[in-house]
Amino acid sequence: MSFYLIGIGGAGMSVVAQLLQARGEVVSGSDAQESANVERLRGLGMEVFVGHDATNVPLDATVVVSTAVRESNPELAVARERGQKVIHRSQALALAAMGMDFVAVAGAHGKTTTSGMLASALSAAGLDPSFAVGGVVTGFDTGAHLGASNVFIAEADESDKSFLNYTPRIALVTNVEPDHLDNYGTAQEFEDTFLEFAGKIEDGGLLIVCSDDEGAARLGKAYEEKGGRVWSYGTKPRERMNVEGTWYSKTHATIVRPEFGPASASATVLLEGKELEVNLGVGGEHNLLNATGALLVGVELGVKADEMAEALKSFRGTGRRFEFRGENAGRVLFDDYAHHPSEVEAALKQARIEACGGRVLVLFQPHLYSRTKNFADQFAQAFLLADQVYFTDIYGAREDPVEGVTSALIADQVPGSKLVPNMQQAALAVADQAQPGDLVLTMGAGSITQMGDVILRRWSRV
Repeated sequence: MSFYLIGIGGAGMSVVAQLLQARGEVVSGSDAQESANVERLRGLGMEVFVGHDATNVPLDATVVVSTAVRESNPELAVARERGQKVIHRSQALALAAMGMDFVAVAGAHGKTTTSGMLASALSAAGLDPSFAVGGVVTGFDTGAHLGASNVFIAEADESDKSFLNYTPRIALVTNVEPDHLDNYGTAQEFEDTFLEFAGKIEDGGLLIVCSDDEGAARLGKAYEEKGGRVWSYGTKPRERMNVEGTWYSKTHATIVRPEFGPASASATVLLEGKELEVNLGVGGEHNLLNATGALLVGVELGVKADEMAEALKSFRGTGRRFEFRGENAGRVLFDDYAHHPSEVEAALKQARIEACGGRVLVLFQPHLYSRTKNFADQFAQAFLLADQVYFTDIYGAREDPVEGVTSALIADQVPGSKLVPNMQQAALAVADQAQPGDLVLTMGAGSITQMGDVILRRWSRV
């Protein structure tokens, strides 16, 4: 078959392209601009155009799009006019995973990191899984791999409900905290859709949920009541959970005695009468939770629990998830994809540990007008963990500007923060303010990651 991917250079699309090609399909596509992903795909022999033009689209190709591709796109328009088959990226990914033990990792936060943990740990355990992760997995230099085993790991995106296109054997849900309300409308619809996703699990399959998250716990309980098989994990001991009336499944992994340090986290995990030592090369309580969920996936796939716990040591992070970018004269720079209040809070808690008593300076680019409007108060509360925050203009992505919705909705609630709409100027400002011992964090799901090089160049000239 022939596939033409519109926006092929994007994180998600480039993964699909590589996986389809690895299965012997003919793959080509286009993107708005040159990028490292575009060059990587060309290096694999794919024809990739820069710019969208109707003449690029092969007549016999199935056209693959994401939600971000508008109907006005000339390549999509000509495909519609010709009557060519048009499918969503998630449907193409499902085709790539056909006939495999499909592990889908879902949740409002933590999908990429947890998928990367599974890819690394299962590889270290000797399974050689295939995987499709929305970020570069450290040690693999890619977010996609077609392995020799029958295991396929995929990051399942809830933002546009495309995760409903999957039929996994195992679904791991890290949390069900409302987001993307521009698409869902209400928090209840968000939760209802996750239950619909759980209903897609194949007969005899398994749902794994984090019981620390109220939404995920409700999902687990509801799915269990429908007759589904559920395992859970979390930091609350069973005795305390019984007192509080919190749900947990019969098979439950409990995290105890956690310890955190720079680029490290460790804990004991209690699972069915066994004590398992988990030691990670990444920091943060959220990553201990992610790792415990990954551990349970490994056990369900047949890896011994102690071997899976040991294999998790191999994980060293994914691109843009508290990624180290460089240092100069005692000043250190990290980059993070956090674009939701809970993600911001988790990243800043980790930053405070990594800073070892130094200041934490943040350069933040809000992502989406709708998210900024819906969660401005929660963002402001999370940013109180930083010593100084610079806000740039909102990265609208698929959305058009909304009157009255600007970064000031957050900035005005954060004491001492600075609103510098132009992100280049904001990057230079935060670079100049940084002193030896400070940690600077570029943060957001948009183009803010490009400012890392601006900051490092500024430091190198001082």
